[in-house]
Amino acid sequence: MDKLTRLRKEVLKANLSLPKWGLVVSTQGNVSGFDRKKGLVVIKPSGVSYSRLKLSDLVTLNLAGEKISGANKPSVDWPHHLYLYRNIPGIGGVVHTHSPYATAFAAAGIPITCLTTGQADIFGGEIPVTSYADNQADNIGKTIIKAYRPGCPAIILGQHGVFAFDESPEKAVLAAKLTEYFAQINLFGLLLGKAVGRNVRPIPEKEIQKWLRRYHGGGYGQT
Repeated sequence: MDKLTRLRKEVLKANLSLPKWGLVVSTQGNVSGFDRKKGLVVIKPSGVSYSRLKLSDLVTLNLAGEKISGANKPSVDWPHHLYLYRNIPGIGGVVHTHSPYATAFAAAGIPITCLTTGQADIFGGEIPVTSYADNQADNIGKTIIKAYRPGCPAIILGQHGVFAFDESPEKAVLAAKLTEYFAQINLFGLLLGKAVGRNVRPIPEKEIQKWLRRYHGGGYGQT
């Protein structure tokens, strides 16, 4: 199996995992994967239901946005995916969702502050929120890059939703799942704190870095 065929299968599997994990409703979400050697991006087609999405439905583009293969139109979010591949070194997968808890933070324009050690492990601090950006040209991509922090694999796009990215489509989906997970924890934590009159505060930066170092090569997991 050649690398591009393998990537197409990874992108299909990643897209099909979005409804499984409750990250999308209807067709509002997409995953892409990037073959950096060939400069090709495989992405979900626009408006195709997850229940009938097949390998043959996926669309392949080059970094100029030209269609290389596929009978369908690519996701309308393809310019933002391509912009991120061009501007974030090392990523090989991009996910866009409107998952409910994280999108509540997008609607409110509030970052997902780092209230727990689990979030410190994965995101190294808060998950940033951006200002609103319309969908013209590269406005969304530029807005995401402006807020991007190396080591944090997700951004909350203001009044829109989640963009997550990592070295593979599978890992990018995991980042999107964890963004939704910590958004839910934050929401309930903040509401509970307010209910009992407690000012819920983020973990101090010094402590965040301790947990981040441990998780990334400081003893966590197997050799």
